[in-house]
Amino acid sequence: MRGLSAAALLDLWERGRGKGPVERALEMLSAAFPEEPREALALRSIGQRDAALLALREATLGSEMQSVVDCAGCGQRLELTFRASDIRAYCAQEAPAEFDLKLGEYKLRVRPPNSVDLAAAVENAFGQASQELFYRCLISANHDGRSISELPAEIISAAGEQMAELDSQTNVQLAVSCAFCGHCRTTAFDIASFFWTEIEVWAARLLGEIHELASAYGWTEPEILALSGLRRQFYLEAVRS
Repeated sequence: MRGLSAAALLDLWERGRGKGPVERALEMLSAAFPEEPREALALRSIGQRDAALLALREATLGSEMQSVVDCAGCGQRLELTFRASDIRAYCAQEAPAEFDLKLGEYKLRVRPPNSVDLAAAVENAFGQASQELFYRCLISANHDGRSISELPAEIISAAGEQMAELDSQTNVQLAVSCAFCGHCRTTAFDIASFFWTEIEVWAARLLGEIHELASAYGWTEPEILALSGLRRQFYLEAVRS
């Protein structure tokens, strides 16, 4: 996958400003696949979407990633450094369009959730987003050979776990070990929100640099963006010195 240019990243940041998490993720996915209709991208499973966003992030900003979390044991701020390859689900990146689950006496036919499902669940669930999301992805359910429409909460939870395993990029966990108190745990990692936060920080810094160079040299924004990052940095150091 080809990485985004500075100009393309700024355009993406501008389009995503003020939008919700699902819409922002779709904006990023559209930037990765500009030739593909947005409606088709929205129907990709969340695992497929996140695998593509991870590849786009790596191609654009590099493979090394850094995050900060709070230790659940002592509250100390911990810095995590990892690589894209550490969190890429190499097996089963693409879940089947539909699949069967057997949970005790329950037999379910389900499909992996997509961005349309996520947006609808968040909008309509009134605090029950996970349950709403599951039922949107439930094709059929049988108990003791009888077709049913309602399932116990524990069956929904167990089915959700298996669905996440089959669409594996949706369930990325980072191992966190605190050097201060020794507490160990795992924490969920969401590439869509992580990448968007990076884009916001990057855009704010770049716009400041554009302002400096435009004020010093009278260059336009397109002229400054056409410079390589190395050349922009050279001129910035010259201005600041």
